Amino acid sequence: MRFTSRPTLQGTFGMVSSTHWLASQSAMAVLEDGGTAFDAAVAGAFVLHVVEPHLNGPAGEVPILLAPAGGEVRVLCGQGVAPAGATVAHYRDLGLTLVPGTGPLAAAVPGAFDAWMLLLRDHGTKSLADVLRHAIGYAEHGHPPVEQVGETVERVRRLFESEWTSSADVYLPGGRAPRPGTLLRNPALAATWKRLLAEVSGAGDRVAQIEAAREVWRSGFIAEALVRQARRPTLDVTGERRTGTLTADDLASWSATYESPATYTWNGWTVCKPGPWSQGPALLQQLALLPSDLPEEGSAEYLHLLIEGCKLAMADREAWYGDAARVPLDDLLSDTYNAGRRVLIGEAASYELRPGAPAGRPPRLSGQAHLLASDNPAFDAMGIGEPTAARHGGPRAPGEPEVTAEGLTRGDTCHLDVVDRWGNMVAATPSGGWLQSNPVVPELGFPLGTRLQMTWLDEGLPNSLTPGRRPRTTLSPSMALRDGAPLLAFGTPGGDQQDQWQLHFLLALALRPPVRGGLDLQGAIDAPNWHNDSFPGSFHPRGMRPGSVTVESRTDPAAVEGLRRRGHDVTVGAPWSEGRLCAVARDPETGVLSAAANPRGMQGYAVGR
Repeated sequence: MRFTSRPTLQGTFGMVSSTHWLASQSAMAVLEDGGTAFDAAVAGAFVLHVVEPHLNGPAGEVPILLAPAGGEVRVLCGQGVAPAGATVAHYRDLGLTLVPGTGPLAAAVPGAFDAWMLLLRDHGTKSLADVLRHAIGYAEHGHPPVEQVGETVERVRRLFESEWTSSADVYLPGGRAPRPGTLLRNPALAATWKRLLAEVSGAGDRVAQIEAAREVWRSGFIAEALVRQARRPTLDVTGERRTGTLTADDLASWSATYESPATYTWNGWTVCKPGPWSQGPALLQQLALLPSDLPEEGSAEYLHLLIEGCKLAMADREAWYGDAARVPLDDLLSDTYNAGRRVLIGEAASYELRPGAPAGRPPRLSGQAHLLASDNPAFDAMGIGEPTAARHGGPRAPGEPEVTAEGLTRGDTCHLDVVDRWGNMVAATPSGGWLQSNPVVPELGFPLGTRLQMTWLDEGLPNSLTPGRRPRTTLSPSMALRDGAPLLAFGTPGGDQQDQWQLHFLLALALRPPVRGGLDLQGAIDAPNWHNDSFPGSFHPRGMRPGSVTVESRTDPAAVEGLRRRGHDVTVGAPWSEGRLCAVARDPETGVLSAAANPRGMQGYAVGR
């Protein structure tokens, strides 16, 4: 038996895997109380808002893949749209060439809360009070924070103390950042959810109360506070104090929606992803680019093939994915198109951004798409491919603050998977509304999101900033089916890296022998992983590193040397640094459930029985 960091869990009652052990166990508690996977996912998600506030929040966004027992896989889109006032002309008139990475100008209509409410209303069995009680308890009475919360707050301390003082009230109590072994509380957030429950308690049955909660979010005290915050002049990453465009009408008119997933079948695995308003189809394109015979897993030939295929898929993402124009997804996933793209993978590493021309349509890129990391020292401070934040960098002149490149910090995301004894399955990747990207709304205890930073300020592109249209998100949960039956739910944080890490994980599962009669989930998660930055990053200040590859030091040295001989600019990172994967599975024949979680970061956990 192959040794792994932890065992792949197996059982028959229920399984949860998430990026924080408290969210996993809270979701499991709901399963133990008779709830479904959908009830458990909602409870776990609201706990993630509390315990990973640097990674997600209620005013962020979430794509959810759900597979009801015996039903079809659906996508529940919790990605809000650009407000009516968020036009390219408005941002250009402000002298901007990119949407700022922080502050209210980057705020889309918040989407996460409504998506979780729809999941609970349509597929859950528990009341709103039942699924919120764990989050309220941790917010009101406190939880021991992981190290990264305090580290994030320390990076933005000066900004919080001088400008974003409502954030300091929550995350610098008594002037001290959160630290392990103490309790971090968010009484304002607890009060928000308790007031919400009080206001909807007389609405009627379970469904009526959930509907009433959605209305409070859209037009009640929560909406009013969000709009007030958007109109407050706020220091953003550009060093200017600006107001956002979010209005009451924007909030009142938006709802999360259901849609069909994008799919591709490879070697008997049908992989389901959110549509091209996300980067999800990039995983499908990478699968479509694979040859019929793969080299040995982990070899230089194998890694070169995956890296070069990823570059082609991500170049297509830049040219073709978005919500502001029609996306030729059928052409992008067709055998004919990918056969033509596959011949571009040569023996040497490519340093070019090479989008294709599906159905003969010429690609078009933003004028900012070829920014290089080497041209902007900010990239050395924050890396590429994951969310950014800023801290107060010191005065330019007396009383005039500045946000500097030194203050850019890396962010990340969350993930949550659940499967229950009835066969219901959920995969969700909550993100946005990070504590380091917008000030805490003082009346609510959480900040606005910043997802509009992923749009371009060029007219006419699929991912142009466009009122009423979704910014193309990196959030990308996954499901996989065998013979039409849901088998696997998985995903990872990581921004642009999500569908790189997920590809490696999925192929490892497909190529490795079973463990205890089931999928080697933990072994595939533990396997040395990699990523490349040879395409425009999705987060401010954008940019790319052509030819770059970062591998874990556990990677076979012969493979590393083989990549370098092929011309890849290889960085060898820490041994456990690439990937944040979570996964659950259900064997359709036996009903055996399994789960595994990422050991990297020392906080993801799977639970189940």
